[in-house]
Amino acid sequence: MSERHPALGEAALQAEVDRLNKVVRALLHRVERDSEVRRGNYGMFRDSVVLESQVRRRTAELEAALRENERINRALTREREEQRGLIRKLEEAHNQLLQSEKLASIGQLAAGVAHEINNPIGFVSSNLGTLKAYVEDLLAVLDAHLAVEEELSPGSRERLGALRQRVDIDYLRRDIADLIGESIDGTQRVRKIIQDLRDFSRSGDAEWQLVDIHAGLESTLNVVWNEIKYKAEVVRDFGQLPEIECLPSQLNQVFLNLLVNAAQSIAEHGRITIRTRCLGEFVSIAVADTGSGIAPEIRDRIFDPFFTTKPVGKGTGLGLSVTYGIVDHHGGRIEVDSEPGRGSEFTVYLPLRQELANDNGNVCF
Repeated sequence: MSERHPALGEAALQAEVDRLNKVVRALLHRVERDSEVRRGNYGMFRDSVVLESQVRRRTAELEAALRENERINRALTREREEQRGLIRKLEEAHNQLLQSEKLASIGQLAAGVAHEINNPIGFVSSNLGTLKAYVEDLLAVLDAHLAVEEELSPGSRERLGALRQRVDIDYLRRDIADLIGESIDGTQRVRKIIQDLRDFSRSGDAEWQLVDIHAGLESTLNVVWNEIKYKAEVVRDFGQLPEIECLPSQLNQVFLNLLVNAAQSIAEHGRITIRTRCLGEFVSIAVADTGSGIAPEIRDRIFDPFFTTKPVGKGTGLGLSVTYGIVDHHGGRIEVDSEPGRGSEFTVYLPLRQELANDNGNVCF
């Protein structure tokens, strides 16, 4: 059969070969396509890995940059806060310096005015003393005339009697002595106030001195009496105190600030009690008032510079701050006890001698 149809066999074989070639080519194309797909997927995977690595690296760089930026911002914020603090301290120091210069100028002015007033008051007081002696001599002469009045003629006696009745010589005799006595007392009081003012404003306190605290309190009371007399009764509860080592004018400033604050806290009329005690090697000076008291929420701020509850323009807010600074400089401490509506009490504790403060630090009980 193969011999009879050789051409048919070859054609079939060729067709089979062609078919198989097509199958092989189709398989090769499929393999090639699969390879390309796999190569494409691998490329995409590789690209995604590279991209992810780049993203991670850039993210880490950005996070580092953010952290550095935050650190720089914190440093800048801290620096700004420090600058604001320094500016605030400079302003406080500047204002306190101005206040100190102002007080020093006022002190010098007060001392000068007191000196100038002291001169005319001195000769007025002297003249009143001389006038009193002259009046006593004139009254003695008048008494001598009255003693011999009966020896005069009736007409002279009548004229003298009418004149004596018209001028009311008996009243003049009593009143002139009272007037001269009150005038002398007034000049003595003025001289005492002037002396207290000079003592209060004296600037020569660069050296520590042994001082009678009660004398300083009385001196300060005389200086601020006009602020107190219409507002409060002053009660003195003084104990037996030794002299203490201090800068007198600075302590007088403390007493003035506490007394004026006590008077200003009283709305109409009240009482200010000044109490002193000796506590071994220390003394205490308390100023209590029956004023409005201090609200609890501001009690911790009353010694801060420039803190005040007064209206704008009515207070500098330096009084208690200066007071605190002076007491601290003396190695002492100051306490406040206050109840709204019932009043306040400021108590200053001071060492008798500065070596006590130097050895032990500030007063501590």
